[in-house]
Amino acid sequence: MINWRIISKIIGSLLFIEALLMTICLGVAVYFKESDSFAFLVSIISIWFFGFIFRLWGRNANNTLSRKDAYLVVSLSWIVFSFFGTFPFLISGYITNFTDAYFETMSGFSTTGASVIDDVERLPHGLLFWRSFTQWIGGLGIVFFTIAVLPSMVGGSTKVFAAEATGPIRTKLHPRLSMSAKWIWMVYLILTISCFGCFMLFGMNWWESINYSMTTTATGGFAIYNSSIATFQSPALEYVSTFFCFLSGINFTLLYFSVAKLQVKDLLRNAEFRFYVAIIAISTIFIAWQLIQHNGYDVEHAFRSAVFQTVNFITTTGLFSDDAAKWPHATWVVLAGCMFMGGCSSSTSGAFKCVRGLMILKVIRNEMHQILHPNAVLPLKINKVNVPMQNRVTLLAFLSIYVGILVLVAFAMMLCGIDYTNALTISLSCIGNVGPSLGLEIGPTMSWSMLSDTAKWLCSMMMLVGRLEIFTVLVILTPAFWKKN
Repeated sequence: MINWRIISKIIGSLLFIEALLMTICLGVAVYFKESDSFAFLVSIISIWFFGFIFRLWGRNANNTLSRKDAYLVVSLSWIVFSFFGTFPFLISGYITNFTDAYFETMSGFSTTGASVIDDVERLPHGLLFWRSFTQWIGGLGIVFFTIAVLPSMVGGSTKVFAAEATGPIRTKLHPRLSMSAKWIWMVYLILTISCFGCFMLFGMNWWESINYSMTTTATGGFAIYNSSIATFQSPALEYVSTFFCFLSGINFTLLYFSVAKLQVKDLLRNAEFRFYVAIIAISTIFIAWQLIQHNGYDVEHAFRSAVFQTVNFITTTGLFSDDAAKWPHATWVVLAGCMFMGGCSSSTSGAFKCVRGLMILKVIRNEMHQILHPNAVLPLKINKVNVPMQNRVTLLAFLSIYVGILVLVAFAMMLCGIDYTNALTISLSCIGNVGPSLGLEIGPTMSWSMLSDTAKWLCSMMMLVGRLEIFTVLVILTPAFWKKN
């Protein structure tokens, strides 16, 4: 049986947190004395009211969650958070269509970064901050944030973490999950503050720095200017953004041990990290060579543009310093590969994850050896730790479903009248939480406003499925999930 009362209690508490976070945006709106102050005030009051209703219904619930409850509460939390997150856009009138508002909010919380707003510069400061803030909140996970702040609120937090965490292999920092969550959020906060300071140092003002630092470390990609980082025409800012996107694509647990515990050698020896670096290096060299050969870029410009876009695509950030739609088509294939692969597990990046790619390569290598030596026992090891057979089966199931959904969504996009290049890259972008697309109709520098409402809802669903790594959402849709036993 589903324990609806505990789910209601948790969602009510999460809504209180959302209202509190939105209060910060109200402060920004009041500071700049703009028209969105009223929209935030009404939104906060409305969210508090609904949060109170949810808490009231779940007031007598016990504080334990079953595995079913955990998967359901995580999926519902993201859906409900995004629903109420649309209020400031709709009440202020800057987005009048609920479909567009929900798409924008889900894109924010899932750190996808695709936008339906053609001119973001017309938005008041409060709404711009809310867009950036949604990405920063969603970077490590809505419920994971709650476990760090209010560990006693979520009973069975280990099950909740399993439903929301990314990657097939997880490492704890501390025996208590709430303490691990606090340390990981501390790493995230330090990265954000450091990014903010570097942006200030190299020419951004405080307002630009705080917004771009949130979307950079969350690997989200929302910008406060239509031209993203390209607005500044600053090589230094592009390199800073690339560096912090790169760091945010690394496993945060590994970052903690490497920096806080001064175990840098562990970072350099980590198989997933080396695979991640290798993909970036090879992709950057190839794209830079293509830009020099075909677009006439000088060496430094080619390298800077190549490494910026490569890191932004593989970390699923989505900021841009150049229009990749004007690059040679061979570079599109490489960037699409980066979109598919994504960054490291337990980072703010989305997509397939490097550790899974590495595991797939090792499975293929073992299969080749097995053909030559049928009786050999070949373990699959990542960082000298043997991967259990169950994890290998899960990996292949995940790959099959990932590719299957990708093909189905791309086909559905084509039925909506989108050309095949955009259909495929839009699907890759949504399920991988990347943000930009590759094509001429909806390129890396364009908004997604031209999509039909049907396509936008499909994209919103794919953003959620991709952010929660497929199984958490799809398991809810199976008949077995709703059986009493």
